[in-house]
Amino acid sequence: MKIDSKAIRELAELLDDTGLNEVEISEGDKTLRVSKGNGTVISASPMQALSMPSDPAEPQQANMNAPSSVASSHPGAVTSPMVGTLYLKPDPNSPDFVKKGDRVNAGDTLLIIEAMKVMNPIKAEKSGTITQILVDNGQPVEFGDVMMVIE
Repeated sequence: MKIDSKAIRELAELLDDTGLNEVEISEGDKTLRVSKGNGTVISASPMQALSMPSDPAEPQQANMNAPSSVASSHPGAVTSPMVGTLYLKPDPNSPDFVKKGDRVNAGDTLLIIEAMKVMNPIKAEKSGTITQILVDNGQPVEFGDVMMVIE
């Protein structure tokens, strides 16, 4: 696969100019996606991805919090309504909004997603207990990603 570094640079500049966290373009069966956050992702096809960590000295490891098929089909799955960067706490010095085992009420803030420099609180749609937290603080999320499960 030939990597078009000029196109990648132009997309990265577009991210900076617009305040977006991610941009993706497709032509035929090829897709190029550039994302801010934990690294840059370049994708040749939907099934192949090359990820570059933000710290090259830090080893890559699989996200152990990746949503299982059970979580994604769970009726209490809390999914991302947008693309952005997820924060589990209101600021770096505060505790997380919720943790596994916490009881929440409908309308309670569970986390924040930053999109285009706007902090969007994500609230519980139902009351229950947080049984799974499938994301990490500062992690980029996409529309529909399962972030938590409330039972």
